[in-house]
Amino acid sequence: MSSANTQVSRKSWRGRKVSRRTGLRVGGGAAAAALAATAALTLASPAGASVSPAADHGYTFRTLDNHRDVTFNQLLGINKAGLIAGYFGSGATGHPNKGYLLRPGYSQRDFSNENFPHSAQTQVTGLNNVGNTVGFWANAGGANFGFYTAGRHFYNVNFPHVPNSKPQMDQLLGINDHGVAVGFYQNSAGNSRGYEYNIHTHRYTRILIPGASQGLSGPSLTAAAINNNGEVAGFYVTQTGETVAFVKTAHTFTTIIFPHSSSTQALGINDSGLVVGDYTVGNSSNPPMHGFTWQAGHGFREINDPLGVNTTTINGVNDKGELVGFYVGRGGNTNGFLARP
Repeated sequence: MSSANTQVSRKSWRGRKVSRRTGLRVGGGAAAAALAATAALTLASPAGASVSPAADHGYTFRTLDNHRDVTFNQLLGINKAGLIAGYFGSGATGHPNKGYLLRPGYSQRDFSNENFPHSAQTQVTGLNNVGNTVGFWANAGGANFGFYTAGRHFYNVNFPHVPNSKPQMDQLLGINDHGVAVGFYQNSAGNSRGYEYNIHTHRYTRILIPGASQGLSGPSLTAAAINNNGEVAGFYVTQTGETVAFVKTAHTFTTIIFPHSSSTQALGINDSGLVVGDYTVGNSSNPPMHGFTWQAGHGFREINDPLGVNTTTINGVNDKGELVGFYVGRGGNTNGFLARP
């Protein structure tokens, strides 16, 4: 695992950006773009996975894909018990996004479906340690709506009373054990607006970049993850059009940029403040993408699945330091992975 110095700026804040899953995770395929999505491979063993050597990363990587659509799987969140949230299907015709949970054991029989009732497509994007999940669902017209689950029931969550984009784009991407979820909506100018939502008090709170314009044309910001300390990770677009990551605490707003990258996105954070995400290099139409971890005082480490060195996204991390994400393998399939230190 290689390390790099951190480029950091601290200020009061506001923020978010969309990419990987149209938001903090994006998958390939036409409908996936409408949804904002995030990856798959053929089952390679009786356990429903292939195990890759750790190489020099210090992690053991395991490919985990639901065989209901082995062309596209993305793993987006993992809790301390090892329960994983994700989905299969690129969103292209015949391959709708379908959400799932994956229990430890990680064989095909350990997948369970989780889809918003009567939805055309669903992604399960995050989960906590007390039984809640979050995500978003799409209707046949391509509009996105956030949701959370509690006691096996689904509840809609969409930022209220705002001039939303058409079709609507509203997604929840992460939730902590206190029931505070984070996500974003797109306004009528097409810019993303990050927010927190408390599932117990039903209170919304905007997440803002300190000093930035709050108008319709202000910078896009995506809130992608929140830990039990209330620290929020995500990404936003600067005035020069660069996508950069951030971590927001109660008193600070820290911008983090992987050195020499063209784009940096923070997608997950655990209670130790370990941040995960991805960065790209160069400005081509399909730039190399690498996963990373970052922690204050320790800087960056580049993390790549050995089967997808230039196509790795790390989307979730638990308090054991276990990572989940996805990569693009041979043949163009998007595959989910679990990485253990």
